[in-house]
Amino acid sequence: MGENGEMSRLKTREHGEMTRPGAAAAASASSSSSSDALVKENSVSGSIKDSPETLDSLHRLLEFHLPAPVFEEVSRLLLGLNGGKVVAKFPLPEVVGGMASTSKFDIQAYSFTAAKEELRPPQLVRIGLIQNSIVLPTTDPLLDQKRAIMGRVGTIIDAAGVAGVNILCLQEAWIMPFAFCTREKSWCEFAEVINGESTKFLQEKAKKYNMVIISPILERDEAHGSTIWNTAIVIGNNGNILGKHRKNHIPRVGDFNESTYYMEGNTGHPVFETVYGKIAVNICYGRHHPLNWQAFGLNGAEIVFNPSATVGELSEPMWPIEARNAAIANSYFVGAINRVGTEVFPRPFTSGDGKPAHKDFGHFYGSSYIAAPDSSCTPSLSRYRDGLLVAEVDLNLCQQVKDN
Repeated sequence: MGENGEMSRLKTREHGEMTRPGAAAAASASSSSSSDALVKENSVSGSIKDSPETLDSLHRLLEFHLPAPVFEEVSRLLLGLNGGKVVAKFPLPEVVGGMASTSKFDIQAYSFTAAKEELRPPQLVRIGLIQNSIVLPTTDPLLDQKRAIMGRVGTIIDAAGVAGVNILCLQEAWIMPFAFCTREKSWCEFAEVINGESTKFLQEKAKKYNMVIISPILERDEAHGSTIWNTAIVIGNNGNILGKHRKNHIPRVGDFNESTYYMEGNTGHPVFETVYGKIAVNICYGRHHPLNWQAFGLNGAEIVFNPSATVGELSEPMWPIEARNAAIANSYFVGAINRVGTEVFPRPFTSGDGKPAHKDFGHFYGSSYIAAPDSSCTPSLSRYRDGLLVAEVDLNLCQQVKDN
């Protein structure tokens, strides 16, 4: 954002003129244009309304209210340091910010650096994470729901392509509502074969943008008795299928039991060698198991993606810690993706929390972020809005941290 845009952001609000105690450094246009919308709309004379939507993200709330020197120190404590500094904002083409503004999704971009080496050039890779809500009510026809999500996510993928993303990961079971909480078998209709409709859709995007895309879906394994798995398909930058990984750990908490649909995967801990680097996928619940993270590292991963679907009461205090800890412990980058929004189902169900039957599982709080092996990490995406997070990383940092 230019200087004039920053001043405008600080001065003018719907309920009158107000100046924040101190201004943080000006952000790039692409990564700030939609960032402060909810906080601005809900700010009245410097105070926060009682609406929970005001807390779009912890980092934005702190940036809005703290004097600049205090915010800088708080950022150091919360986000760590990369090359002696808080991870820097990364400028994207202006058109990307326009796409985010028009289509109403959060857009943020950052850059992780590594020390200059004498014998190796930088290994720069641009990572993208997409978090999204469902588009239509869960009472609508299933095909309509699926196609609406594909259309919405396709728009955000296009923005990632224009932003130059090399490796993009979508959220867990991205083509459907997170219906596994209901324990109703009718939702199995969303299951696809590996080369099904959503894969073909993403193969075209991968070829168009020369991009590796990770697509977590509900898989129907027709070659083996139509067994259903929770699977991430890795699509190469030429549109080829590099392989798949099936979820290793299945949550069973009271009567919330995902084994109603699928069991533990049988693919071990594969690492996929792409043209951009060695990647792995640790699906959702696997993030609670340190040895699971370790196995991907021992198999050579440089970037591990964690596509998830988790709600506030279950896991939000753990969310900023686990993926970041995995990056530190295993000397690789981690992209943590969580879906966003509250999904309401036609019939009530219980979910192992002792509460009466209800029709929603809770609020999926988004907050996707990227963590580096040197303990630094990006701020998170919105807790309430769809979003695209982009980070340019230097994979040399993985080896440098191990050597140190």
